[in-house]
Amino acid sequence: MGSNDKRKTTISWLQNAREHWVHTGTKRPPFAIEPKKGQRSVWDFPRPPVIEKVRKPVIVNHKDIEISYSSDALAVLETASPPTYYIPKVDIDINTLAIIQDKTSMCEWKGNAVYWTLKVMMDRPVAWSYPNPFPEFDRLKDHIAFYPQHLECYIAGERVTAQSSQFYAGWITSDLVGPFKGEPGTQHW
Repeated sequence: MGSNDKRKTTISWLQNAREHWVHTGTKRPPFAIEPKKGQRSVWDFPRPPVIEKVRKPVIVNHKDIEISYSSDALAVLETASPPTYYIPKVDIDINTLAIIQDKTSMCEWKGNAVYWTLKVMMDRPVAWSYPNPFPEFDRLKDHIAFYPQHLECYIAGERVTAQSSQFYAGWITSDLVGPFKGEPGTQHW
């Protein structure tokens, strides 16, 4: 297959994946939890996703090791999922991480992802990044997102709860209501 054929196949796959979504944040489904004052429903987040600037302190630790502290993170908001937080590489102790050489994935919105592990663990991915994101998500370049399933993650001092998933890595805080993608029975969202 030539490079032009691969490009056409990729574009076709992206268009098909993007057209697949039923929930787009324009109408909250009847099963969604009604947010109380000061809360946000993940069902009001849009699809395609948007990027929101975060000025609250975002901290990522592993046991006694501080991996990152940032007041300049980005949150990606997408229908049905808690936000994922992308921290600028300049705010990360990059010496604690190593790229996993043989692990990649493709997001229909953001592009090709690479995965990172902790040098002290080396047995699982704890983060990912988009070295060359699609133009719509260029702001994510030079940022890394972390899985709260494997680390201690905080926003403004609140320890986040991990999204129920081994693939998705949303950060659940007390100001969010779901249900959240990744819980049992949500594969079709």
